[in-house]
Amino acid sequence: MMLGKMAVQGDAFYSLNTQDIKYIKNGLFCIDEKGFISAVYEKQDKAYDVVRESYLKEGKLKILSASEVMIPGFVDLHMHAPQWPQAGTALDKPLETWLQEYTFPLEAKYKDLDFANMVYEDVVRTTLSYGTTTALYFATVDREPSTLLAKICGRLGQRGLVGKVVMDDIVGNPEFYRDASLEKAISETEKFVQEVLEIQDTYKQKVYPVITPRFIPSCTDNCLEALGKLVQKYNVHVQTHCSESDWEHGFVKQKHGMNDAQSLNRFGLLTDKTVLAHATFLDDADVKLLAEKQTSIAHCPLSNVYFANSVLPFREFSEKGVNIGVATDISGGYSPSMYHAIRQAVISSRMLNDGVNSALTQEQRGRNHSAITLNHAFYAATVGGGIALNLPVGKLEKSYAFDVQMIDLHKNMPLFYAEKKEEDLFHKILLLSESQNIKEVWVQGNRVK
Repeated sequence: MMLGKMAVQGDAFYSLNTQDIKYIKNGLFCIDEKGFISAVYEKQDKAYDVVRESYLKEGKLKILSASEVMIPGFVDLHMHAPQWPQAGTALDKPLETWLQEYTFPLEAKYKDLDFANMVYEDVVRTTLSYGTTTALYFATVDREPSTLLAKICGRLGQRGLVGKVVMDDIVGNPEFYRDASLEKAISETEKFVQEVLEIQDTYKQKVYPVITPRFIPSCTDNCLEALGKLVQKYNVHVQTHCSESDWEHGFVKQKHGMNDAQSLNRFGLLTDKTVLAHATFLDDADVKLLAEKQTSIAHCPLSNVYFANSVLPFREFSEKGVNIGVATDISGGYSPSMYHAIRQAVISSRMLNDGVNSALTQEQRGRNHSAITLNHAFYAATVGGGIALNLPVGKLEKSYAFDVQMIDLHKNMPLFYAEKKEEDLFHKILLLSESQNIKEVWVQGNRVK
């Protein structure tokens, strides 16, 4: 029998679809040399005992204790790595004040590579400690620190997708923090893409360059058009903010005579590897377009509370065929924990469904058929993220990367009796876990925590 790198024996949960959770009791997960799951055996499988004994004899079997459970690593679809130092700061300020007085001055500091290295190491280590095995990052307008972030992700073992932010409009951006010119914005972006592609295979889990216009108000039309050509040339991922707030959504409509999604598509920026952050103000035509293009939404429930002026109609868009993932949106969202984001996604959907204005009648108050389940939110944070990025992550099945969190049920879990159903235990894990519950984190078959 040809054995792989190792096998892990233990209990596990993962999503089969948006509503159904697969529970494997004392399963055997075989991992190949490249860090992918080569086979999964359940106790009832005939080969289980033979395969288990073979790995055990070779000293390649890791056995979880009865108090440990595996779930897939999280995919955080939207984070601003340079904003990590201001997490939890100024969230009571208007968006424009938050950007001009806090965010842009902070992001401008990353020209100092020592500062960039210190912060980026910390944010990558922190998010890994919270079980985020794949992260889609905005960096800054400067190329060198953006490439540095990709290298740090690679070295620390996180599957990082990193974008050098593009902001070339001299009207829409502060003089101290923007691309020097249209030509510079495009040349530096292309050089960044090339630099990251050159180091991509240096790391087992890989790193990826992302074309990243901050949003339409920060970019000229010529720049957006040129970025679309780079996307076509290199077939890379795309990320931007889309229909985020009343102001931003209205700005684009006034400038281009159409909504963000339609405009981004006009410039060739909507692909099946595009992730649109927020997207709370999409209309029916936008939703149809995203479904056709297989473009995904990064749902940022925490930051939507502070800056989006709305709640994403998650369930409606999902049922219309749009893939949705979940994101923390550091630092518009204050927490680096995807557990918090999952919980807030469910809470915000319930508030949208039931309404919050008690002065209205129950019939008038809410938007019916809007609530999502905890299972759906978990699917979005794992499988949905993998679909958004076109990567084999988010499930504990054959051919998926072995990206897992090993949860210690003895930490902060009120388990005084046997749960009636496995799903009850799974929901406790999602609703009660904090970083200290995550005993180990593995990415592509390597332990990183």
